[in-house]
Amino acid sequence: MLANTFSGLKVVDFTQVMAGPTCTLCLADLGAEVVKVETPAGDLARALSPWIRGEGVPFLALNRNKRSVVLDLKQPEHLQAAQQLIAESDVLVESFRPGVMARFGLDFATVAARNPRLIYCSVSAYGQLGSSSDLPGVDGVLQAVSGLMSVTGSQGGEPCKVQVPVVDLVTGYLATISVLAALADRQRTGLGQHVEASMFASAIALQHTNFATYFADGKVPGPQGNAAPYSTPNEALRCSDGWIMVAAYHPARWEALCTAIGAPELTNDPRFHDNKSRLEHREALLGALEWHMRAHPREYWLDQFAAGDIICGPINDYAEVVQSAAFVEAGLAESLQHPVAGALTMPRSMIGAVGERPHARRAAPTLGQHTREVLAEIGLPSDSIEAVVASILQRN
Repeated sequence: MLANTFSGLKVVDFTQVMAGPTCTLCLADLGAEVVKVETPAGDLARALSPWIRGEGVPFLALNRNKRSVVLDLKQPEHLQAAQQLIAESDVLVESFRPGVMARFGLDFATVAARNPRLIYCSVSAYGQLGSSSDLPGVDGVLQAVSGLMSVTGSQGGEPCKVQVPVVDLVTGYLATISVLAALADRQRTGLGQHVEASMFASAIALQHTNFATYFADGKVPGPQGNAAPYSTPNEALRCSDGWIMVAAYHPARWEALCTAIGAPELTNDPRFHDNKSRLEHREALLGALEWHMRAHPREYWLDQFAAGDIICGPINDYAEVVQSAAFVEAGLAESLQHPVAGALTMPRSMIGAVGERPHARRAAPTLGQHTREVLAEIGLPSDSIEAVVASILQRN
């Protein structure tokens, strides 16, 4: 089972908010034992809205299957505990600005001298090298500087960002791929290495085909609403009571669409002869399609299009999504019990084999919930453990 793939793999997690925690979440869902090292103030995601009994939902969503240890790396005994934890780990993931880990003596070169098998993954805004590497960044800012916001929204409208932290999430997934590749390489060489995931580079990766098109024709793209820039009809079409997303640019499906809406003559219109012609006359095309489609509600058209094997779907809100057959039958949500927040419903891991998807082994931890447990596992004497815990409690 994929849920046990990395059983026994030890990961130490120095990340916070969303990009880095997405990477360690993927590893945890695959069975790795992830120890999340937090400052006494905790991961910043704990303070993000909304909250359930004081527990931040964004934190709860991205930190299942992990244990939390609180360490203040500015205190020598805490730093020594972190060094011991790293020495016994297979993977370290960190999301500080470049140079911060080095100031604590926890940079790759230093810790790899003690643990040469360590895979060390750095997640940052602009990468580990270059003049921009010191700049801070968050999802919205990276959507802006990467060009993503320049191609979202409607023509003539204000700049618009994607309303999910898409750059954070794809950065976390790319970081996971890098870690997995490094683990595979370690099987061959016996050695770890320093890998990275940059939010800026990840945002460019999201726009791979768009930038390829820009390099090809030199034309700076702009926002096109919900329309695909490379094909049509491949956009939302208005019905009498809502919208349907339709992708019918393939020649056979274009003909099927015209038949389904009762306008087979559109296939003979020279303006709509092929994809290139339709792109040149997109406004006229959409006007012709919607003139027919606004005569009936979306359920009528969904049935008609399904009969014609036309790729389409309703534009659902979240309440409709979680009630849909696709969501329910795939079992994409599960219930968890959190020690403070209580009963939770959360999206499940999306990593799995056919007919199998990992269940969460534990809910996201409370701050420092496992400090004593983890420090005992790495061999710290009980008096040293209590001194670490006491210093944290005194500070708080």
